[in-house]
Amino acid sequence: YTTDEWALILGGSSGFGLAVATKLAAHGMSVCVVHRDRRGAMPRIEAGFDAIRAHGHGFVALNLDALSAEGVSTTIEAVRVAMGPSGRVKALLHSIAFGNLKPIAPAVGTPPAALAVQRLADELGVAVADLEQIVTRLTGEGVDPLQALISPPQTDARLDDEDIARTVFSMGTSLLSWVQRLFGEGLFAADARVFGLTSEGNSVVWRGYAAVATAKVALESVSRAIAVEFGPHGIRSNILQPGVTDTAALRLIPGSAHMAAHARMRNPMGRLTTPEDVANVVCLLCAPEAAWINGALIHIDGGEHVSA
Repeated sequence: YTTDEWALILGGSSGFGLAVATKLAAHGMSVCVVHRDRRGAMPRIEAGFDAIRAHGHGFVALNLDALSAEGVSTTIEAVRVAMGPSGRVKALLHSIAFGNLKPIAPAVGTPPAALAVQRLADELGVAVADLEQIVTRLTGEGVDPLQALISPPQTDARLDDEDIARTVFSMGTSLLSWVQRLFGEGLFAADARVFGLTSEGNSVVWRGYAAVATAKVALESVSRAIAVEFGPHGIRSNILQPGVTDTAALRLIPGSAHMAAHARMRNPMGRLTTPEDVANVVCLLCAPEAAWINGALIHIDGGEHVSA
């Protein structure tokens, strides 16, 4: 890739976004990262950005709200100035993780895992709290079969209409807002690539994930529409579905330790997906040879989605 080809990464200070920004920069592309982080997190974040700067291409980092009209306008102007008259946006990655993780209904009864731990603790003559601590520690150390004994935390909070609407826009339909704005400003390259990120929660129910799952399904639908209606303008749009990946966003999901352990057991490769796995695929899909891939949902999980 060339420095006149830019990648615009929405949500690029960690996880998938940072990995993609780093990979594309290593292959010659200039990068603009939009993120929203507190000042206290910046020393860690700047270390990642320094690795991108070290490649010597164009780089812009904007700490602002990519979901606000002001944030979009500021980003558009900054990208236009940084690219100059010959630069264009080759790749747009939507990696915004701003959703609500509340259940939609109260839980009924005691979770089976908690009952199993209680029975086991009684048999062993130890305190339940001590046994739970041991199970959690061992699972974290890779003793994954114990994941069945982990109970997701319970909460009295409930999802409401505003929670859903905000999550669907943030993690779903805002992709279209960005595509329309960049296109309207004439900033896309003649052969541009648009990427969104979904998860297995698009078809499997995880307690507390309803709003995000709704957003992911909306994102997939919007991406297909972009693929068809913007395709004649040279824009390819695809959705990436990584396997379970240890990111800050995953750790916010109730029961994420259980999900990670189950994924490691289920995955044919015996490990979790990494952000770098996803970055590798994005880099491949930006190549001219991938120009005929459009409107697809691409699994990046080592076969996790087809393994029981």
